[in-house]
Amino acid sequence: MSTVTELKTPTDLERNSVRSVAEALNAVLADSYALYLKTKNFHWHVTGPHFRDYHLMLDEQAAQILGTTDAIAERVRKIGGTTLTSIGHIARLQRIEDNNDDYVSASDMLTELHRDNLKLVEYLREAKEAVDAGGDNATAGMLDDWTDQAEERAWFLFASLQ
Repeated sequence: MSTVTELKTPTDLERNSVRSVAEALNAVLADSYALYLKTKNFHWHVTGPHFRDYHLMLDEQAAQILGTTDAIAERVRKIGGTTLTSIGHIARLQRIEDNNDDYVSASDMLTELHRDNLKLVEYLREAKEAVDAGGDNATAGMLDDWTDQAEERAWFLFASLQ
């Protein structure tokens, strides 16, 4: 469990809502960094007859995931919370598992990333419950967009495995 320090940022959200929303978003942020690094790792190491297609797809997906991280962290700050401070902080909060294997086949890479993106969808929906309970409509809308992006990535990965 992380400790979220409150800032004096003006917000109409209640103190407990700021805390619960910031904790939910920080967990999603940690998962996003873990998924970004895994996707980028697989982008660097993919091989096989579909190398170019997979290499390009994974690079696009990694860029999309990384693109959400700033928005997530800035949203935490806008509501008066603090966010991740280090790789160690990410490691303590992440729920997406790392892959440290020396070799992973292309199909296993896509299968694992498909599963991880679906996990991220689950975590985003859990975060949305906390956000909705706190009455944070702006964050709720952002979470809807990020959920749609993760579902699309999962769909592309699934379709590539067929």
